[in-house]
Amino acid sequence: MSNKPTVRKHNKLTAYNRWGYVFVAPFVIVFLIFSVYPVLRTLYLSFTDLKVMGDAHIIGFANYKRVVLDKFFWISLWNTVRIWIVNIVLQLGLAFLLMMVFSDMKYKIQGLAAFRIIYYLPNLIAATSVAFLFATLLDWRYGTFNVMLNAIYKLFGAHYNPVDWLGNPATAGHTIAVIQAWMWFGNSFIMLMAGVQGISKDYFEAAAIDGAGRWTIFGKITIPLLKPIMMYVAITSLIGGLQMFDLPFLMGNKASGSYNSIQTVMMYLYKFGFTAGTVQTGYASAVAYMLFLIILAVSIIQLKLFNPKEA
Repeated sequence: MSNKPTVRKHNKLTAYNRWGYVFVAPFVIVFLIFSVYPVLRTLYLSFTDLKVMGDAHIIGFANYKRVVLDKFFWISLWNTVRIWIVNIVLQLGLAFLLMMVFSDMKYKIQGLAAFRIIYYLPNLIAATSVAFLFATLLDWRYGTFNVMLNAIYKLFGAHYNPVDWLGNPATAGHTIAVIQAWMWFGNSFIMLMAGVQGISKDYFEAAAIDGAGRWTIFGKITIPLLKPIMMYVAITSLIGGLQMFDLPFLMGNKASGSYNSIQTVMMYLYKFGFTAGTVQTGYASAVAYMLFLIILAVSIIQLKLFNPKEA
């Protein structure tokens, strides 16, 4: 019996499958050029003494040693963590509160899709627009926020001293954290609600029939089944928080006394990577990889906390 038809069919399938590589090739090429190459190039530069242009000489781990001993790097890291903690507490707290209200069967709130759009809108506004808007609203002399507070104080016969929300080291970091929380709580709320809607309603109905209270259902059913989504939100929030750059950079003023209190790691990296007069490409690359290692270590710790049995 001849096997020619089978061989011919196999050859056609092989030729057909090869076309898949042709269609995938553009994405792979772009990914290698614009993602993989910059990462490897940055790693190489972190071991060199490159300033701006010219030859790069290998200096081993000197840049990494400098980062470890650089107190300004650690101050910038602490600023980043401090702003992120306030941000994440407010962001997830508000997202959890809204999730509890909208997922509670006793409330049966309608129009969830409309609320999702409303809450997510701040996340769609460009960071430059948000920074300009709040810098105007929080201006200590003519800003709307101080004007409103002054009017309220006068209503009760009290005197109000305008607060320089962005120029005072005691308030600048917290102010930026609150704005960040306002921008991102809608994103966290949508992901948490998606997780809740993925839980079978049979669990909630059975618990309600058995007489379980709202907090019992939330603590014994909702939270355990939401762990995968919570882990994702926590890790992505951490990565985004430690890479914070746009709002502090746009709202900070180098001439103000608060600048050193809101300078994040990414702003510190930008100073040595792109600011004229202070460019040290090799050192900036080392700062970038040091931040990567810190994010990696904390992410692993978070994974083990969410999955203690797998640790």
